[in-house]
Amino acid sequence: MSANTALHIAVLAGDGIGPEVMAPAIEVLRRIEAQTDLKFRFSEAPAGASHYLATGTSMPESTVRLCAETDAVLLGACGLPSVRYPDNTEIAPQIELRMHFDLYAGVRPARLIPGVPSPIVGAEQRGIDLVVIRESTEGLFASMGKGVVTHDDARETLVITRKTSERLFEFSFKLAERRRARGRIGTLGCVDKANVFKAFAFFREIFDEAARRHPNVKADRLYIDACAMMLVKRPWDFDVLVTENMFGDILSDLAAGLIGGMGMAPSADIGDHHAVFQPCHGTAPDIMGQGKANPTAMILSAAMMLDWLAERHGLEQAAEASERITRAVDQVYAGGIRPFEFGGHNGTADVAKAVLAAL
Repeated sequence: MSANTALHIAVLAGDGIGPEVMAPAIEVLRRIEAQTDLKFRFSEAPAGASHYLATGTSMPESTVRLCAETDAVLLGACGLPSVRYPDNTEIAPQIELRMHFDLYAGVRPARLIPGVPSPIVGAEQRGIDLVVIRESTEGLFASMGKGVVTHDDARETLVITRKTSERLFEFSFKLAERRRARGRIGTLGCVDKANVFKAFAFFREIFDEAARRHPNVKADRLYIDACAMMLVKRPWDFDVLVTENMFGDILSDLAAGLIGGMGMAPSADIGDHHAVFQPCHGTAPDIMGQGKANPTAMILSAAMMLDWLAERHGLEQAAEASERITRAVDQVYAGGIRPFEFGGHNGTADVAKAVLAAL
């Protein structure tokens, strides 16, 4: 793909504040388009709880086909607490997309941006810059929709396979290598419960095999409970952590709390051929339509998308654009922008305007 070819992006705005934070992210990409040779073609499609209420499905087949055909997917927050499937689980097209496109690597960066408050003493001086990689297609989530509930008990099954674990660890070691090349620590920790469960001992065994193939990366092994404790004591000691689906779900939210909250946390779900980029936060129906939503996580997710597209298609301008967006976000927070979740008075429009100006 040449830099003059339009990158086709599927845009699934989602529910609640999803469309509100998606709009600034698209504006930022349009600004990048105006300043570079990069071109984008955005195709909007429905997905989420609102579509379920109207049609009985979380997303139509046409949305799935679009996601298969495009270069990448930008996904807003999806689901509403009040809208449920008959089994009382929430509408979650983001999980369905992971399963459908085999997006096994859930990448959850947690970087403390200058000017953003952290609850961790010393974080402002020491910094936080780590990535949680969450396996996103199996683990405990493999049981989604398949659990057995009787009058007396309920059972869900955790699944870990060699094929997925090998791909996950290869992805993780390569990410650690790329981060070291960019000046980070470049270490990788496997987070599990191998001292109790056979499935996690199997998981760690496959990690050890991968570690032998990547001797240039310092590999650590941590139990999930100890890792959670150390993350809130010394988060600056960590670089890349890889773990099972449910553990990753929990650790990635914990990591977001270290850097100011979910409004600051971007994410990506990446497979061998497709990728979806979305903010970690939910749909926040309590502030929907009030202009209070923080679009930072969505904007940074768009930057992650550009970085992935750069590597996939050899587009140096896309990598540079990703870095420019990240620097612009850093600049506006260092300059005093304060979203509502930090006790400030800067809403969606203020943050978007400031980032566009910094670009």
